[in-house]
Parts: sequence; C-alpha cells; structure tokens
Amino acid sequence: MRPFFANVLSGALLCMASATTAAPQTTIPGGVKQTPAVYRFSIGDVQVTALSDGSVPIDLPKLLRGTSDAEVDAMLARSFIANPMEVSINAFLVELGDRRVLVDTGAGDLFGPGNGGRLPEALALAGVSPDQITDILLSHIHADHSGGLVRDGKIMFKNATVHVGKADLDFFLDTANAAKTGYDIHHFEQGTAMLKPYVDAGKIRAFDRSGEIFPGLTAELRPGHTPGAAFYTLSSRGSTLVFIGDTIHAAAVQFPRPDVTVTFDQNQPKARAVRQQAFAAFADGRTLVAAPHLAFPGVGHIARDGTGYRWFPIDYANRAAAPSNTAQ
Repeated sequence: MRPFFANVLSGALLCMASATTAAPQTTIPGGVKQTPAVYRFSIGDVQVTALSDGSVPIDLPKLLRGTSDAEVDAMLARSFIANPMEVSINAFLVELGDRRVLVDTGAGDLFGPGNGGRLPEALALAGVSPDQITDILLSHIHADHSGGLVRDGKIMFKNATVHVGKADLDFFLDTANAAKTGYDIHHFEQGTAMLKPYVDAGKIRAFDRSGEIFPGLTAELRPGHTPGAAFYTLSSRGSTLVFIGDTIHAAAVQFPRPDVTVTFDQNQPKARAVRQQAFAAFADGRTLVAAPHLAFPGVGHIARDGTGYRWFPIDYANRAAAPSNTAQ
C-alpha cells in the first residue's frame, strides 16, 4: 500500500492534467521552480528567518474531512484558486543568543523529486550551514516536518539536538501502533528512518510536558494532529511568535470552517478542538503565528470573521536600514 500522501499527491497531479480554464487557478500546471526563498523579521531582539522547503499540490477532497466537494470548490473559488491547491512547506530559523534553532526540517527526499526538499538551499541563502544548527524543534514527526533530518541515510544536522514531544517519539518509533490504531504504516516507517539515527547518536531530547526548552522559547503540547504535537512560543522584549505546526493545512477552507479536519489528523476530535481553541485565542490575543503550510512565509495574524476566521499575512519589507546620523 502506498503512503496516503502519495495518493493525495498523485490525485492532485491527475487533477492538474485534466484541469480546464473554467475555474480560477493560481497553480501553474506542471509546477515551477522558484529561486531559494528566505524571509527575515525580528521578534524583540531575536532574528527569525522563514525558509521555504518548496511546495506540493494537494487534492483537497482526499485530504479534508467534515465538508463536501461542492463546499470546498466554492470556498476555493472565493479565494481565486482551485483544486488541487498548492501547499507551502515552511521551516523557520531562530537565532537566539548563541543558538541557531530550526523549527521543523521540511520533507527532505520523502515526497519524491520536485516536492519539497529545498531547505538546504534556503539555509545556504540565509548564510547558515547545517553544521551550525544547534537545536531542532519538531512540531511533530510527520514526513514533511522531520524528512529533512536525514539525507542519503546520514544525519543532516550533526551538531543539533532534536526536541520533540515524547508521545510522538513513542508512537511513531513503534510500528506496532500502526496495526493498533489503523494509522498509515508509512508514517511509522518514515518516522523511524528520520529519528532513529538521532536516537542512536544520543541527540534526542523528548519532553512529556509543556514548559521551557531554553530561555526565551517554550513548548506547549497540543495533541490531536499527532499524539505529541506541540506549539513553540518565542518571546523577546514583550513580543511573541507562536509556531503552530499543522493546526491548519488548507487556509481557504479551514479559516472559514475551523471544524474541518484532515485525514492526517491521528485523533480527529482532538485536532478539531485544538484548532478551534487556538484560533480563538490567537484572534483575541492578536498573536503573531508561524505556520508550516500557509503560503510562504507563513507568518501573520488570525482574526475573527463572522463564525470563522481570516488570515492577515505579515507585511513584506525589502529595504536597507536608514543610515545613522553621526556627529562630525
């Protein structure tokens, strides 16, 4: 049996091949390769860099649960896009004191040629080598978040400690859980392939409760999408940024309908509740968030909009700092 993602992706490619001009479509059939992408901004004294690992086309009717094909098509049309929807794969670099922290690692080679796997290019453009990464925070162990940990069977980040929810580590490194839960066996096989080399090297730090990872950065366990899924909150000088993992995949659908879940949610009711509670809290608190699957750079604010929500991406800035005036 093929992994579920392969079915979703192959379905998306079939949809692209048969697409007509009847529906608005921002996805370019056949794909297009952009230059490596980074976007820098600051949270207090901390520089954060969004890193593009690429994107993948997703067949939403195969992915979403709790809605209809007709409703999905209507919501996509309102956003001037059509199925299959192009989904970003974002990772984030946090330069915190003497630490260089990577939040998620992209898909690596696990999605096949052309689908993700561009994190090393983005890191190089940001001026950082894999050997300079000191810590990796995994929002969870799915392939598009842990897939960049290993390349060609070798550890990619040899000087990094991997931080991950213990429940995720226990769940995905035991393939017997596939039969017990009915969850796709390929999630377990991929998780083992990516995490086991770091486990063997003593480079895993699993946490079983919410709390500080190191000064300025805390973890909050939010199980549902996976058993050990976590948010990470960066704080500096009164400013905060929350890395929200796979709380959302399909912006055009799940912002207006936060009750809609995805097939990848290991516990559908819990994942739904996490999203509904998080969106409400982020909107009411005007909290800046970073998401792996919203359009790059995936950073912005969530606001209430009737019974649902809207997404406001961070402002784009691209200019040199004004020169300081120096007395002569």
